[in-house]
Amino acid sequence: MAVHIPDGFLAPGVAAATAAASAGAVALAARRSAGELQSRRAPLVGLTSAFILAAQMVNFPVTGGTSGHLMGGGLAAALLGPWAGMLSMATVLLVQAVLFGDGGITALGANVLNMAVIGVLVAHALTRAARAVLGGRTRHLPLAAGLGAAVSVEASALATAAELALSDAAPARLAFAVMGGIHALIAVAEGLITAALVAYLASARPDLLPDDEQRRGSWWVPVAATVMVAGVLSMLASALPDGLEWAAGQLGLVERTGSAVPAPLPDYTVPGLAQLPGRSLAGILGAVAAFGAAYLLVRAGERRRETA
Repeated sequence: MAVHIPDGFLAPGVAAATAAASAGAVALAARRSAGELQSRRAPLVGLTSAFILAAQMVNFPVTGGTSGHLMGGGLAAALLGPWAGMLSMATVLLVQAVLFGDGGITALGANVLNMAVIGVLVAHALTRAARAVLGGRTRHLPLAAGLGAAVSVEASALATAAELALSDAAPARLAFAVMGGIHALIAVAEGLITAALVAYLASARPDLLPDDEQRRGSWWVPVAATVMVAGVLSMLASALPDGLEWAAGQLGLVERTGSAVPAPLPDYTVPGLAQLPGRSLAGILGAVAAFGAAYLLVRAGERRRETA
């Protein structure tokens, strides 16, 4: 699941307000994370961003002719914490909007607010609360992260519904019912996938988790996993509409869709290539772009902190 609002859904005032809120939140995250991150963690932030972008390409059937895919806020929060997790998700959303046209440029502020800010912060808060209730041990992290990820999906969906209602795109009661209902089902899948990924990392690469500060080990496993998801599994993605696309049809918003700025790789394809190899190449290019953008963002923040 991801609630990428396209251009044309939001009223100008709502788009401007969410853009301002997102800019302030991301600026705060950049300042807070600069004191927490070290240069040796920059590859982890980059790889997390690359993997989330790749995973969002893999739609799976849910129910009623819809599909879902990983949003990633819970995974980013579990691996990176709230501030770096917020930067990671914001980077993913920027690359998706600019490179693929997935999420409108005019709605980028809303998408960042819903998924990178609200999604990550809700996931982090619930993960911490669940771990405290369960005893706080590392072995409890997968369950706690899965719970946080699931609730973060619903929180992002309801925030999207509120923005649609404020834009007079749909009646509030209908927007909340449609968005909340379909994404409640997708949230279950998000929680299970996140829990499984964190459990695997806790077993195979505990050095990538926040409880282990030594940050040792080879990067080939996460790199290979990202390439596999972006280059191979993305070609197997379901063609069914995702949660927001389905909801847009139910709310009569399909006619509003359209991109304000042409994307170089529209809809995760490479112009001139057949659909499947084009999607594979587009996924790999997007993962590389997400890694590079997130890595450079972290390194720039670290350099500013060192010279301050």
